[in-house]
Amino acid sequence: MFMRVLVTGGAGFIGSNFVRMVAGGNFKEISSLQVLDKLTYAGVLENLKDVSSIPSYDFSQGDICDHELVGDLINDVDAVINFAAESHVDRSISGAADFVQTNIVGVQVLLDAIKASGRKIRFLQVSTDEVYGSIAEGSWTEDFPLLPNSPYSASKASGELLARSYYRTHGLDVVITRCSNNYGTHHFPEKLIPLFITNLMEGKKVPVYGTGENVRDWLHVDDHCLGIYSVLMNGRSGEVYNIGGGRELKNNEITSLILESMGADESSIEYVEDRKGHDLRYSVDWTKINQELGYEPKVKFEDGLRETIEWYRDNESWWKPLKNR
Repeated sequence: MFMRVLVTGGAGFIGSNFVRMVAGGNFKEISSLQVLDKLTYAGVLENLKDVSSIPSYDFSQGDICDHELVGDLINDVDAVINFAAESHVDRSISGAADFVQTNIVGVQVLLDAIKASGRKIRFLQVSTDEVYGSIAEGSWTEDFPLLPNSPYSASKASGELLARSYYRTHGLDVVITRCSNNYGTHHFPEKLIPLFITNLMEGKKVPVYGTGENVRDWLHVDDHCLGIYSVLMNGRSGEVYNIGGGRELKNNEITSLILESMGADESSIEYVEDRKGHDLRYSVDWTKINQELGYEPKVKFEDGLRETIEWYRDNESWWKPLKNR
């Protein structure tokens, strides 16, 4: 099968990584890419500079909430992967309106465009493990209830439930993925790993929330994109698939690994007031995607972290202007 795919949010961290992997020949069943991105603060057109000369690639700047634009783009594709999202928890706590608009209304616009087209178009909603809330022990399977605790995760849960409703009510071909914490290159420098790396490069301290005991499962962005591609091509319609990295670390532990890798010590740590409603632990069970689609993460965390640190060291011209906005 050769698919024409619309990638929304394709200039962001995960979306642009997926586009670059397609351009690198990793996902051969995708024959052409239409990328849509609003180019807000986290959408960086430079992330796509290495793919712009590919004949099967086209970029449009615009909003997934734009009915007319989305309708036009839908007519030329066989599948939509929705990476477009407001995704920073702290920003959602300060103000939730943009999160509701993009993460819920934007999903509705995409789904309505697919429905109106009358064509068989697969819709893959990229979601997050944060929709589950917090889990003290064990790991979430896909049938756990959704108990989001931040405006961000609530908006993502709402978006995927809306997508599920279009599958049940209108018969749309919908699949949903829920990933754990991503890391890798081209990650906007407000998130933990790139923030800590770039702060240390600038001689600044790294801010650790509360006591640093919060636990996250870390997933390399390449592995995440591999999981998304597997679900796109072979996932069962109407199903949800967890995509995990298999490496759980306390924030204190990942901080120590970054400090050690960059030749710094604990004097560079600054413990700050904890985030409101801060979830203690995330952990997804990715048995389903492994057994059904053969997915498993390939990048060892230590290797991925080392490569990520080297990329930020070599690409100060990329992250410094973003951090100084």
